[in-house]
Amino acid sequence: MISIDKIKEEIAGAVSKNAEDLEAFRIRFISRKSVIGELFSKMKDVPAEERKKFGQQINEVKNLAQEKFKGLVSSLEKEETKIEAAPFDLTLPSAKGALGSRHPITITRNRIIEIFEKIGFNVSDGPEIEDDWHNFTALNFPPNHPAREMQDTFFIEKNPDIALRTHTSSVQIRVMENQQPPIRTLCPGRVFRNEAISARAHCIFHQVEGFYVNENVSFVDLKQTLFHFAKEMFGKDTKVRYRPSYFPFTEPSAEIDISCNICKGDGCNVCKYTGWVEIAGSGMIDPNVLENVGIDSEKYTGFAFGMGIERIAMLKWEINDLRLFTENDIRFLDQFKSF
Repeated sequence: MISIDKIKEEIAGAVSKNAEDLEAFRIRFISRKSVIGELFSKMKDVPAEERKKFGQQINEVKNLAQEKFKGLVSSLEKEETKIEAAPFDLTLPSAKGALGSRHPITITRNRIIEIFEKIGFNVSDGPEIEDDWHNFTALNFPPNHPAREMQDTFFIEKNPDIALRTHTSSVQIRVMENQQPPIRTLCPGRVFRNEAISARAHCIFHQVEGFYVNENVSFVDLKQTLFHFAKEMFGKDTKVRYRPSYFPFTEPSAEIDISCNICKGDGCNVCKYTGWVEIAGSGMIDPNVLENVGIDSEKYTGFAFGMGIERIAMLKWEINDLRLFTENDIRFLDQFKSF
């Protein structure tokens, strides 16, 4: 058994440079299983006539250990305070923080806007919560159109219908209600449709609509506009084709395909081995739409087109899963730091 005098010497010479040293001191001298605790357990082996004196000695060393522990705690706290209060050297170079990156949807949106701004388009915005008139009726949707059903649209109220907009074409109506031709604008924004989330679809995505209304606007103007966009976005070697289609708000209507930039037209799973991928819908604005917003359809004509920003981004960077855009995976987003 270690002697009381030896324990006193250990306590007196103890120092604490950090929290680990302090904890080691506590375990050795303060805790229940400390060397002082062992001395108390030996009390029963001490002759009766010596117990009082032995007990006094143990209490003395116990008090000594507790006082020393308090002193060590106080010294350590003062040292930490001194370090925290040390003056900041203003001549030191600043620490470089890790730079974030723009989201690929933002990069794509900005690039689309940049391309169209160079040929005279400006940018318009509108609300994400829309009424039936701006989202459906003014755009020539018939009363029984499937898009008006609950399984396709997120309705907030019924009678009158208030819903999350299903396309940015609603902004087209708002612009034409408040402005007379010539009008040439883009309407980018977030849209909502009641769809199951998968690698190819999402209930929340981004769309950009563009339209041009003026005297003598023709389908040739539409074709050349989108031809220019495809070349600027995907490269000079990109091929473009137009397929007849149907949309309630345009007549005639066409869907625009580009040659697959992944397989270069040879065929792959992205283009379903056709060599072509769809990028947009388009057409000449239906005269009914112009009349609905107070524009003379006998004097003015116009074209409109709409495309999903996610689709353009997926083709631009060969991304095969739409869900990556909303999962906030740093490993995915870090790839776009250079853009």
